[in-house]
Amino acid sequence: MDVLAVTLALLAALANGAASVLQRRAAVDQAACEPADDARQAHRTMRDAVRRAVRLVRRPFWLAGASALGLSALLQAAALAVGSMAVVQPLMASELLFTLLLGTVVFRQRPGGRTWLSFLMLGAGLTLFLTAAGPSPGEATGEAGPWLFAGACAATAVAALLLVARGVRGAARVAALGCATAVCFACTAGLVKEVAGRVPDGAAAVLTSGYPYAMCGVGLLSVALLQSTLRAGTLAVSQPALTLGDALVSVVLGAVLFGERIALGSHAQTAVVGACLMAGGTVGLSRSPAFAGHWDTTATPPREHPADRGR
Repeated sequence: MDVLAVTLALLAALANGAASVLQRRAAVDQAACEPADDARQAHRTMRDAVRRAVRLVRRPFWLAGASALGLSALLQAAALAVGSMAVVQPLMASELLFTLLLGTVVFRQRPGGRTWLSFLMLGAGLTLFLTAAGPSPGEATGEAGPWLFAGACAATAVAALLLVARGVRGAARVAALGCATAVCFACTAGLVKEVAGRVPDGAAAVLTSGYPYAMCGVGLLSVALLQSTLRAGTLAVSQPALTLGDALVSVVLGAVLFGERIALGSHAQTAVVGACLMAGGTVGLSRSPAFAGHWDTTATPPREHPADRGR
């Protein structure tokens, strides 16, 4: 494995985890300064909502989180430019680990033993899987034919999953939406890698191709589907589908589009054990209070922000 790609991917996951924690902290601070009058909350106008959003984005924690998110995107693009999708995308699952560690500091809450066990399972699973799989870097860019084939298959899979989601309820709906979102995120990562691989050829070579525009379109669709997934149900169902689905589809896309190869050889059992540990750790973390939104309910009330005075 490329050490640089691994380092960049881990830094991207760290920045992503920091963004989640910082923006969550900003939301908690905002809620602590909001009046608890249910009647007033029920009659809020659009103007009130805009004012709240403006106050939120002015908070230092929110701005820091937005900066961390932008940094994460740049680091992930750099990782994909120098490494394989089969390495970078599974490593992005370590965001859960960094979110837990950073959230423990920010919200001053100690996770329980089961949460730490899940933490160790996910970390060990990632290590075993990537060590056993030994993915090859592949090519920097792909060919138009494989891209059309992969795009058609991905679009068909997403459409089928969305149809399934419309016809079912509960956990099945959340899982279907999560899988559809994972496919879109994996395709976005593939397009990011394609665009990054074309950058050395100059801006004209990038802008005259359809890849950057497809990247923006699929990226926006991914974000929209993610919001639908998160509204549909708990992280305990959606997070495993998102995390594991993204990793699996990315491995397939890396092989189809960029010629990446997984050299399991005699290490197939180790890779399976690693994948199972990743699945168990992801499910365990998504079920923990830290990711269910309860760990910050007892955080120390923040001081009033200047933007909230005089209301």
